[in-house]
Amino acid sequence: MALFDDANVKLDVLKKRAYNYRWAEVGEGVIPLTAADPDYPVAPEIRQAMMDYIQDGYFSYTPKLGFPEFRQSIARALKRRKGEDIDPELVLPIDSAARGMYVIADVVLQPGDEMIVFDPVDYLFRESCLAAGGKVVLFPAKLKDGHIDLSQLESYITPKTRMIGLCNPHNPYGVLYRPEDLEHIMSLCEKYDLYIMNDEIWSDIIFPENKFLSIYSLGNERCRRVMSVFGFSKSFGIAGLRAGCVYTTDEKLFQAIVDKSAVMTTAGGIASICQVAAMTCLDKCYYWVDAFLEHLTKNRDYAVERLNQMPGLVAYKPQATYLLYVDVSSFGMTSVEFTDYMQEHVKLALVSGGEKFFGPGSEGYIRICIATSHAILAEGLDRLEKGIAMLRKEKGLT
Repeated sequence: MALFDDANVKLDVLKKRAYNYRWAEVGEGVIPLTAADPDYPVAPEIRQAMMDYIQDGYFSYTPKLGFPEFRQSIARALKRRKGEDIDPELVLPIDSAARGMYVIADVVLQPGDEMIVFDPVDYLFRESCLAAGGKVVLFPAKLKDGHIDLSQLESYITPKTRMIGLCNPHNPYGVLYRPEDLEHIMSLCEKYDLYIMNDEIWSDIIFPENKFLSIYSLGNERCRRVMSVFGFSKSFGIAGLRAGCVYTTDEKLFQAIVDKSAVMTTAGGIASICQVAAMTCLDKCYYWVDAFLEHLTKNRDYAVERLNQMPGLVAYKPQATYLLYVDVSSFGMTSVEFTDYMQEHVKLALVSGGEKFFGPGSEGYIRICIATSHAILAEGLDRLEKGIAMLRKEKGLT
């Protein structure tokens, strides 16, 4: 049986273990195309490595900065997969990329400092800024010719601005930044002495007709003001293990990251078994990611075509991520009203746009996760089609 055959999705397990708006949190019979988490079990090498590690029965303290071999694995993978030349001594394993974003915000922001957060973008940019006492300045990130229009970005910089959030690939749009986009952002940061919170958690999920370009393509010296996060949940499906890392090219910034992370005490850090799992991901399981991408490409093409045939919907074809961003504004409802309607009437759970998840600029949109089997995706889209027909009839649109 191939890795991503329909039969490999174990719904009996998912309904007990898959939380965060997924199978374990929805009502009986509901299909959740919600949180960005695969429905497929992880690569067998990950399970075996974890079982091998526990056999001796010791779960001792780990090195405060993480296992050296894990830091080296991260640096090798960053170089091999993305062309980023990062010193393993400047890589800090941490308990999730999300935690890394909070640490970065703590490093840079003092109460009242401003951080430019794109609107829409994943809510963790906003939340990490607020947790550090910063002020969020929303930049309306509109698409123009399939790319985020940065022409007005400079006008959102004030004397209080300290950092810009960069989500590359972008969630929820699924777009990649071009060389000129990265150059523009970096030039502004150099002009105004700003830092960059760089989230690359989606950088392994790039569809075959596209190529990921990291901000590190501008050179390590220029990127001394960049602090990056990467994780293993999107690529390898180990969200529950809470494994991630923060890295930079500047020794002083790295020390500040270490200080704010609390890893030098027993209050911070990442569990030993999680490091073992994540190291195995990087060293042995990219074949799984590549096969997953083949499956996702088929799901994406199928879903985008179907969605754009449904009256009232407009779906972007993402360059990256396994998320579809869909315009539902033609129905004259808020995003939450639309998703509530689908869950109630056709038992389909979706992620709503709006302030909660992506910012006010995402109002009138929904997000759909396609990291599931073809059969489940097809059934979900059948339900959506049925729900839209019901909705249009209610509104007198047919």
